Amino acid sequence: MPSENAVLTDRTLVISGGSRGIGLAIALAAARQHANLVLLAKTSQPHPRLPGTVHTAVTEVESAGGKAVAVVGDVRDEADVQRAVDTAIERFGGIDICVNNASAIGVEPTESLSAKRFDLMQQINLRGTFLLTKACLPHLRASTNPHVLTVSPPVNMNPRWLGAHPAYTLSKYGMTLLSLGWAAEFADAGIAVNCLWPQTYIATSAVANMADGESLISAARSPEIMADAAIEILSRPARTTSGNCYIDAEVLTATGIEDLSGYGGGANPTLDLFLD
Repeated sequence: MPSENAVLTDRTLVISGGSRGIGLAIALAAARQHANLVLLAKTSQPHPRLPGTVHTAVTEVESAGGKAVAVVGDVRDEADVQRAVDTAIERFGGIDICVNNASAIGVEPTESLSAKRFDLMQQINLRGTFLLTKACLPHLRASTNPHVLTVSPPVNMNPRWLGAHPAYTLSKYGMTLLSLGWAAEFADAGIAVNCLWPQTYIATSAVANMADGESLISAARSPEIMADAAIEILSRPARTTSGNCYIDAEVLTATGIEDLSGYGGGANPTLDLFLD
C-alpha cells in the first residue's frame, strides 16, 4: 500500500468513467484519504451485464470517507463535460486532479470492425480525454498541486501491437500522446500530466465480458493495484512528476512494496496489452 498520509484530504478529483472498475477503485482510494470526488459517467440506471451506477458509486465513495457528487453525462459531449467541471467548482470550490479513465475497447480485426465502433473508440478515448482535460485546465492552474492522470499505455511501436488491433491501438496511443504533449505544454504552469497503465490484466467487467473472460479474470489483478499506484502518483509534487508513462506494479515496487500477491492474479498474472 502507498503511504497512508492523507495528502488528498479536501482535494477535488474529477474522474471520467467513475462508476465502476478502475475509475471507481481510484475514487474509493482517494475517498479513504477524505478527498472530494466528481464522477462523470453515463450509467444512471443499472446495466444488465455491468455492476453499479454512478449513483451507487457515490454511495460507496461517501461510505469510504470522501465527499462525492454524480454527474450523469457523456464524456464525448462538451456540454456534459463542462457541467461536470462546473459542478466541481460549485460543490467543492476548485479542481486539483483530472483523471481520464473513460475508455472504449474494440479489438476486432480491421475487416470486421464496424465504422461505428471505430468512431466510438476515437470519440470516447481521444475526444473525451481532450474535452475533460481542456475543461479542467483553468481550474488546475489555480491548484497548489495540480495533476492530470490518463489511463493509457506507453507507446510501444512493436509491430505485434501495431498490427493486433490498429484502431484501438490508435485511440489508446492517442490518449498517451495528448498527455505527453500536455506535460510539455503546461510544464511552466506546474501542471503534472502523466499516464498510468496496468502491468497485467485487471479484473474489470470489460475483461470479464471478453470471449475468454473467465480465464483472463483468473489471471488478472484487482483494480486496487491501479488505484494504489494512482494515489502514489497524485500525492507527489506536480513540478517533479510529469511526462511519465507509469506502470502500476513498477510504481508500487519503487516505493518498497515487493509482494503484490495481495492484488490477486495468481503466480503468473497475464501481461496486459501493449507490454512486451
